Amino acid sequence: MCGITGWLDWKRDLRGEQQQIEAMTHSLDHRGPDAQTTFVDERVAFGHTRLAVIDPSRGGQPMTRTYKDKTATIVYNGELYNTEEIRQSLLSKGVTFTTHSDTEVLLYAYLVEGETCIERFNGIFAFVIWDGEVLFAARDRLGVKPFFYTTTEHGLIFGSELKAILSHRDTSAVIDEEGLTEVMTLSPSRTPGFGVFKGMKDLRPAHALRFDKNGLRVWRYWQVESKEHTDNVEDTALKVHDLLEDTVNRQLVSDVPVATFLSGGLDSSALTAFAAKQFGENEQLHTFSIDYEDNQTHFKKNDFQPDDDQAFIKLMTQQFGTVHHEKVIKITTLKDMLKNAVKARDLPGMADIDSSLLWFSKEIKKQATVALSGECADEIFGGYPWFYKKELLERPFFPWMSSLDLRQNLLHANWKKQLSLKDYAKLRYDETIKETPELTGENAEEQNRRQMFYLNMIWFMTTLLDRKDRMSMAASLEVRVPFADHRLVEYVWNVPWEMKRYKDREKGLLRKALEGVLPHDVLYRKKSPYPKTHHPDYTEQMVHLSENVLADRNAPIHEIIDYEQYKTLVDSKAKSIDTPFFGQLMSGPQLLAYLWQFNYWLESYNVQIK
Repeated sequence: MCGITGWLDWKRDLRGEQQQIEAMTHSLDHRGPDAQTTFVDERVAFGHTRLAVIDPSRGGQPMTRTYKDKTATIVYNGELYNTEEIRQSLLSKGVTFTTHSDTEVLLYAYLVEGETCIERFNGIFAFVIWDGEVLFAARDRLGVKPFFYTTTEHGLIFGSELKAILSHRDTSAVIDEEGLTEVMTLSPSRTPGFGVFKGMKDLRPAHALRFDKNGLRVWRYWQVESKEHTDNVEDTALKVHDLLEDTVNRQLVSDVPVATFLSGGLDSSALTAFAAKQFGENEQLHTFSIDYEDNQTHFKKNDFQPDDDQAFIKLMTQQFGTVHHEKVIKITTLKDMLKNAVKARDLPGMADIDSSLLWFSKEIKKQATVALSGECADEIFGGYPWFYKKELLERPFFPWMSSLDLRQNLLHANWKKQLSLKDYAKLRYDETIKETPELTGENAEEQNRRQMFYLNMIWFMTTLLDRKDRMSMAASLEVRVPFADHRLVEYVWNVPWEMKRYKDREKGLLRKALEGVLPHDVLYRKKSPYPKTHHPDYTEQMVHLSENVLADRNAPIHEIIDYEQYKTLVDSKAKSIDTPFFGQLMSGPQLLAYLWQFNYWLESYNVQIK
């Protein structure tokens, strides 16, 4: 994986802007520690930081190639998993390759086929190509790889992360009323296409961008298609099994060490099982899990976290002969990494759920450069409570946003009058509902559940993928997510709920598809989310950090958050709040950590509210 950034200007000669593009590029050094290079001509300046995974010696970027009478230059962040198929078709058209990198394949695909080439790609990617007349950019279908941009008077500035754009002298960290409403209502999720800072946008997943002298055009090149599912449950389970196995096999391709995340849950265990089969007798798969200091002492079961991971991890490592690494994070480290997590996101995020993943990624990076992770299974197979709990399924706004009253009450009096968080959430919810691909003939319940799956794909899945990319790439670790393969998503999209809920189990279809692959106890383990600390010392540390913010009357958070409401929350150690701030987590000390991160973001990025 890599970091990409750049600048197009139709009026200014950029050949004298080497220092500017280098500053933008260096802001992304963490995404590509192996090389940092630039390309500058009259109209464009590109920067690239490389994490070498395929063809480390020859696959450098920015890369320029010529086909017939057309020349183009690319900066690219991602991996194509059908590289060889595309390479063979290009060879038949007279293309000569000088590397075996997917970057060269992607660039020649554009030179030969034009903008429609993106429809052939199976992978995770964000790229920009300049051919002397047109700037063409695209992002993968599910949004695994990020791409931000802002338009200027005569062009466009882009980057893998917001910090690259903010490194340009013509930009600044300003949020207007809409941006503030976005953060206070929806954070850590974001409205599709919304970049929070004024004027900044997020190229949506499955979208492409073309900028020439006639102006900017953005369009969608892929969408799930709603149609009748005709396979029976046996054939459906077999198809899911085969698609997932093929996806894992494709995503193991690498010229550097590959590992898997392993929590002992259904999703990560499935990937580990398929991956382990591909390792030879003399090579073992390395697997990694995270736990928290003294967590077994303080762990308490609840509806969201019904059991501890350790026994299930042991089952998996024994059966599949993996070399397992259990990483245990100290509570002080968890707290100390909160700052780094904000810098990785450029926005307030998921508090210690982020900081622990950032630390964990750094630990994995010591022994591997690529890792497979189980994100997206819950969104496409229906693993969350809101897929089957009637009161959540029928809620007329985001089911993972149970904290809107809390968020509104936290607002400073001035903002409480101006901002209606519920109205904003409803607006964004309705926009997505209207976008849902419908199927003629479905009854109201079926339509409602299809809308729920679409909401999860467009919002919740993207939020988790955003977190995974930013925290892992801050550690220079490439994380691949097989459940986000668009072929699997397309197929499962139309599987009826009764089949997805096979034998009345969450992700019942996936469990059936994995029969004979996983140990019984792992296969039928109740869903458990990403682990969090249960240590009382963490709560005390969050209270201490929060008290410091309260004591600093110049802290920027006081302009937005009501002091007395904040103080009450801190004094109660957030025990007065039993509603998760987002999703199924982020209550108690996580909420205090989030508010601390929010203040740190405002302060460290010098965010101006205008």
